[in-house]
Amino acid sequence: MPDSFSISVIVPVWMEAAGVVDTLQALEPVRARGHEVIVVDAGSNDRTVELARPLCDRVVVSQRGRAVQMNAGAAMAKGDLLLFLHADTRLPEHALDHLAAFMDSTRAWGRFDVRLSGERLLFRIIAWFMNQRSRLTGICTGDQAMFVRRDTFEALGGFHPMPLMEDVELSRRLCLVSRPFCIKMPVVTDSRRWQKHGTWRTIFLMWQLRWRYWRGESPESLAQLYRSDVRHAPK
Repeated sequence: MPDSFSISVIVPVWMEAAGVVDTLQALEPVRARGHEVIVVDAGSNDRTVELARPLCDRVVVSQRGRAVQMNAGAAMAKGDLLLFLHADTRLPEHALDHLAAFMDSTRAWGRFDVRLSGERLLFRIIAWFMNQRSRLTGICTGDQAMFVRRDTFEALGGFHPMPLMEDVELSRRLCLVSRPFCIKMPVVTDSRRWQKHGTWRTIFLMWQLRWRYWRGESPESLAQLYRSDVRHAPK
């Protein structure tokens, strides 16, 4: 039975051939309820687009950059609600029921709690702090599957085309409209990138980036720091 509102799930991807099928198959229940899934590819030269096309409603090709990609997807979206989902993140069961509760609220936007995959206690602690920080500050990160009413997103001009911190920057503007609607049922984000680059190293990097952004450093400078750290991380 179709829902009384429509959702556009926007998934930015680049070189995701290894995991895009699992990502999109997990969204089949969303499409079965009449909602659309839009994949925005940034010029992958692997099989990402070929694999994604049968499992989504539309593939959009854009310039590389998560903010640019998500704006490109939003421009093509038909839904009343835009949900931005990273390719390594899975929505919880009954996500649509929670989003229906949001649509009945007066809030303009929201996000899910997050849980990192894997059984390590440290991952549970990291996720707890991420969720509590978000509740206190109203700031959302991309891992938390931000969702925004379409008219609000368009009125604010979408994501600023910046190489890093686009989620934080948009959250700040959205907080001027309303506090976020926080869904406690968590999305699950793959912890492999934390493991690959070292968990404590990643924690330190993320806090360093946030601190320097809060102090006014440019997103371009922070993106260079992020890329440099990733290149020199222990393998």
